[in-house]
Amino acid sequence: MNPAATPADLSVLCLTMNPAVDLATETERVVPTHKLRCSDTLHDAGGGGINVARVLARLGGAPALLSLAGGPTGDWLRTRLTQEGLAATLLPIVNDTRISFTVHESSSGAEFRFVMPGPTLSAEEWQATLDHLQALDPFPDVLVASGSLPPGVPMHFYARLARLCRARGARLVLDTAGAPLAAALDDGVYLIKPNLRELRELTGQPLEEPAAWQAAAAALVNDGRAQVVALTLGHLGAVLATTEGTWVAEPLPIEVASAVGAGDSFVGGLVWALQQHRPLTEAFTWGVAAGSAALLSAGTGLCDPADVRRLQPTVALTRTPG
Repeated sequence: MNPAATPADLSVLCLTMNPAVDLATETERVVPTHKLRCSDTLHDAGGGGINVARVLARLGGAPALLSLAGGPTGDWLRTRLTQEGLAATLLPIVNDTRISFTVHESSSGAEFRFVMPGPTLSAEEWQATLDHLQALDPFPDVLVASGSLPPGVPMHFYARLARLCRARGARLVLDTAGAPLAAALDDGVYLIKPNLRELRELTGQPLEEPAAWQAAAAALVNDGRAQVVALTLGHLGAVLATTEGTWVAEPLPIEVASAVGAGDSFVGGLVWALQQHRPLTEAFTWGVAAGSAALLSAGTGLCDPADVRRLQPTVALTRTPG
């Protein structure tokens, strides 16, 4: 190989166990009982891994996508992903793909998000996902598993993914919460992206001060449960903990239109940079920029690539002592 040649981008597969058709609308005021007259409804393909794949594609990456689809909503999802040019494999399920929706209250600027549990999967349906992954040759360099698990899927599902990735020499990037996250960490993962609420739930600690949440993120790395923790803090910024140290990114001064898609955009920006072999700290700044850029988009919108590239140079990292 020519030593001056650029190494090929890492291959990335985004997994979504609980996809959704995301709807977004606006009304003047949300009140009980009365009919609420709404604006036109925006429709988007949603669910953690799908959103991450959409962000990767917008930034110029070429992710593969694995998900499940059932019923008329699943048919709509399949059509939409094809229209967006994503390389998607959608395994069939019996029950309908879920719908989730967001209502923006124009009088107050408040946002109301209604997230459904998703269809109940049979053992055969969720096992088919694992069988599909196990049969992949070549296996992806990076497997992004993002989002909740639908009813019927055991909480150790992501832990099994962690073992599979380790056996195939791949990195698992995991963005989930609760018992599935805890079980996966017991097996060890490459990178997790909790928010502060999820980290509090995971540790059982209040984590009320920056030093406390920074220490909690670093402890997960020091204990060998994750090699990298990318902690998102909303209006408080973000924290990166690795075996090399801990860094803090202050929040960017932007006007928030909607928080929908910010976490998925963060993961997409970070993984896009990793896909191109960029250093981890630089990849983290791309994640912060992408997550911040998503806040500028109303409804179900994800980050705009132009906003991401404009914001990324303004992300400043501070290494914490110790």
